[in-house]
Amino acid sequence: MANTFKSLGVDQALIKALKTMNISAPTDVQAKVIPVVLNQKDDVVGIAKTGTGKTAAFGLPLLQLVDVTNNDIQAIVLAPTRELGQQIHKNLCDFAANIPTISIASICGGIPIKPQIERLKEPTQIIVATPGRLIDLMERKAVGISNASYLVLDEADEMVSILKESLDTIIKVMPKKRRTFLFTATLNGEIKQLVQNYLSKKVENIEVDMATLGHQGIDHKYIVVAPEEKLDVLMHFLSTKEGQRGIIFCKTKAAVNKLAKNLAIHKFSSGALHGSLTQGIRDRIMGQFREGHINILVATDLAARGIDVKEIEYVIQYHLPDTYDAYVHRSGRTARAGAKGLSLSVIQQDEVNDIPDLEDELGITFSEMLKVDALAIEENNAKLWAKQIFKTKPNHFISEAFKTDIKTIFHHLTKDELIDKLLAHHLNQTKTVTPKDEQSKKKKKK
Repeated sequence: MANTFKSLGVDQALIKALKTMNISAPTDVQAKVIPVVLNQKDDVVGIAKTGTGKTAAFGLPLLQLVDVTNNDIQAIVLAPTRELGQQIHKNLCDFAANIPTISIASICGGIPIKPQIERLKEPTQIIVATPGRLIDLMERKAVGISNASYLVLDEADEMVSILKESLDTIIKVMPKKRRTFLFTATLNGEIKQLVQNYLSKKVENIEVDMATLGHQGIDHKYIVVAPEEKLDVLMHFLSTKEGQRGIIFCKTKAAVNKLAKNLAIHKFSSGALHGSLTQGIRDRIMGQFREGHINILVATDLAARGIDVKEIEYVIQYHLPDTYDAYVHRSGRTARAGAKGLSLSVIQQDEVNDIPDLEDELGITFSEMLKVDALAIEENNAKLWAKQIFKTKPNHFISEAFKTDIKTIFHHLTKDELIDKLLAHHLNQTKTVTPKDEQSKKKKKK
């Protein structure tokens, strides 16, 4: 018999909220984690990729375990970025829609601290926080966590460097008999050290079948390009995915800015996301992406944390990541909630040898996407040029006399003739490969 939330021990008020959210059956990680959190006293290490339902796995039992008659903070959820923290906070509030006596606060960085201080003066049982902001509030005596019984470390592998500096400060204030739940997509050496240092000796390790679920539904491909054609090949690919949503990952903030600028010039519906942007700009870009006003995000790894958008059809590795873990996190942005998705790595010839290593380490299989020919690239660039012209706003400051002079030059041309001449001029200016050139090459070969 298949698991249901009721059979896992979830309260009816929470099940009712889940139905409102169109969630009827637990995911694998939820089925494994919820009974342990509800019925045992052990700490938990959950290993599952992003998008498998980890928030509900710890969130539902936490909402059920907190004492609504106690106004102390009883549970702390730590997230690496404000975006992820906001997403967790929203999910917990949605789960608790039918339990008005539970109070959940979001105290993440990147926004003014004073409203958060005022919010924490109200009764609060659960807080969702970024580590730095939580410590700031602790130092201001604005938050008390000395009675907190539960600590959740979500996306711990993305938070290792932050946790190393701040977890000691947070845990010193918490009761020794607390329960800690750590969730991660990868169990690397640093995470194992965290588990050894901060979790109890009795730990329940719960692992979703990462060999299959971790990459289920994702088509892993790579395409080999020369450095000078990388942008053109990318834009040709993006043109074939018009109307679909995707994320392009770059290694550095500078690379994100440069690529985003190039895409904007060519009128792609895109936005940049990295840590140096103000929180207001990051929120605006994320809002536009979630609402479908832009289709492409160009992002660094950390900035993309917390993007809980189901309809992401593809992920592009414009630069290969430095670690296997980062590849898991990047590709995990697509194929969420049972959907299919593509993870495409745009690589140079000297990076081809990295592909077998990724396959062996992650248990996945790549296939090569063949690069389109020069003519297809140039035709796509010409279409992008035409779109630039189409989307150019008229200059209303040009004098009528000057416009009349220009119109006189073109007045005897039909629309088709004008387009032919404009296109020919563009192709000549860009020294483009034309169909005639391709035909000449084929004849020479014969």
